[in-house]
Amino acid sequence: MSSTRQDAWSHDEDLLLAEVVLRHIREGSTQLQAFEEVGKQMNRTAAACGFRWNSYVRKQYKSGIELAKKQRKERKSKSSDHHEEPAQIPRVEVDNTKLDFVSNLTLNDVIKYLENLQVSYDQAQRDKESLSNELKELHSKMDQLQQMYEDQKKEYSELERDYSSMLAIMEKARQMALK
Repeated sequence: MSSTRQDAWSHDEDLLLAEVVLRHIREGSTQLQAFEEVGKQMNRTAAACGFRWNSYVRKQYKSGIELAKKQRKERKSKSSDHHEEPAQIPRVEVDNTKLDFVSNLTLNDVIKYLENLQVSYDQAQRDKESLSNELKELHSKMDQLQQMYEDQKKEYSELERDYSSMLAIMEKARQMALK
């Protein structure tokens, strides 16, 4: 069955996409497998999921990706040292959002993640402020252009009336000359 959804992505779908991709990264799987898995869950194509991940979601989870790669590396070194099956990662639900909980997460990892999150938030705030200022400038320019348009429209109407009057006078003069 081919999925052909073309509606917008919701925040919950972005969260699900991020969760599945990060889990696949942690487990040493491929992102393509993650896109296929999440595509089936959301009735979207793997290509659509991959595009959404690469164009938008991945940028929101840079520190999460670094952490997942670190955990994959640790998991790989542990399993090669101990030749054990990787333990199942328990799932925790927070505000109806399923999250992976990793027991070997250190306080420094959490602090680093939160600091990176704060930096991202601060940058987003600066971007928002910059875009807001740019929007105000564009609205101002649009108002100026709208006023110029109205002035030109008024001037054009006056010229059109004058032209019509001149043609009427010339027509009367022509008729008088013919008599």
